[in-house]
Amino acid sequence: MRRTAPILFEDHLSSAPCLVRRERDHVEDCEHHLMTNQHHANKSSDRARRSRVALANPPPGTRLARIREHLESVGAPDFRYRQFVSALRRAEAETFDTVRELPAELRAGLTEKFGPRMLPIVPVARQAEDQVEKVVFESDPGTRFETVLSRYRAGWTSLCVSSQAGCGLGCTFCATAAVGLARNLTADEIYAQVMHPHWRLPDRSLPESVAFMGMGEALANPHVFDALCLLSGTGYGELSQRRITVSTVGFAPNLSRLTKEYPQVTITLSVHSPFTDERAQLIPLEKRFPLTENLAILDEHAGTARRKIYLAYLLISGVNDTEDHLHQLARLVASRSRPELFHVSVIRYNQALGAHPAYRAPSKTHVSQFVTGLRERGIHATRRRQLGSSIDAACGQLHARYAASAPSGGPLTGLPPMSPAVDRLLQIGRPGPPESRRTATG
Repeated sequence: MRRTAPILFEDHLSSAPCLVRRERDHVEDCEHHLMTNQHHANKSSDRARRSRVALANPPPGTRLARIREHLESVGAPDFRYRQFVSALRRAEAETFDTVRELPAELRAGLTEKFGPRMLPIVPVARQAEDQVEKVVFESDPGTRFETVLSRYRAGWTSLCVSSQAGCGLGCTFCATAAVGLARNLTADEIYAQVMHPHWRLPDRSLPESVAFMGMGEALANPHVFDALCLLSGTGYGELSQRRITVSTVGFAPNLSRLTKEYPQVTITLSVHSPFTDERAQLIPLEKRFPLTENLAILDEHAGTARRKIYLAYLLISGVNDTEDHLHQLARLVASRSRPELFHVSVIRYNQALGAHPAYRAPSKTHVSQFVTGLRERGIHATRRRQLGSSIDAACGQLHARYAASAPSGGPLTGLPPMSPAVDRLLQIGRPGPPESRRTATG
């Protein structure tokens, strides 16, 4: 410290403490400014780093790929595409015109070529209960499908996305099967269900996990692989593969592909009966890709990826809930190459429009007893928690009964009830209840 400063106060020694405080305050102020400047520098550095992140090329043929090609064709620098994708992730803009980072001429060109919306879907109807919200989305060609967001009391959220508009596999317990298959959803339409600003109005955050358990058989749609690329890709969705679940009734060729291309994705295989012919009544795809073939794929996957695999078992009263079913299901799991990695998720049947009219839900007590029986036989098993049944948003209930009556665009509306005539129509031609005695699988 310089010695000249105290001389100024040699006739006023009582002021010396004031001088010390002033110098100390000055030093602290300097340190504060340095820290503040460093903080702003770090933030600027983070922004610069993010702006330099090289985004992978989006899958060929997707809307995102066409947008990138358009920007390149008009001579826009690479960072303009990164700004566009960043705006998608922030969910601060629904239309091209509101992405203020982009110059006006680029916004106008994108609007002219792709229409006003950044994403190819728009919500047209919704229903909600305490922890669940179901939204009907409409795509550009007018196709409609349902997406469900669950908010768990522990503080996390999960989004159930559709992979198809309707479904063509004819599972007799599922409302979506009654609709039939309209078409596969594109990778952009699947990605847009997760990224849509509708879900993120409060805090702009993405759902913590995504499950392909909505309308359709995910692995029957090849676009699902491009959607997985976008959802897990750096700068696009950035979801960990372990936060993504793909549910299938057993589309074996693409199940094998999934285990190789996305080995960390969580897989759920619907079993629903350990008896071959009975399972074929519940899941007609059994005749083409048997449960044994799918389990062989998962056996290999368990040995290489060492990931837990879930086996869904929909419990239907008087159909697949007997002691014989319990015993054979336990044997089926115990015979796996790594049985400790297989977990049975028991689901209580939900009454579903268009499903077999004779199907009934077992009592909650019986479901608990079934789970206990599996555990007593050394099988990892739990009862899946069900949310959304009061708004037809639980397993097997997604139906799209709004198809003829929901308005296009505009404010969201509630879903209309299905008329008795339509309900009866959807049940025409449904097969009778299967016999309880079947040939065992495995």
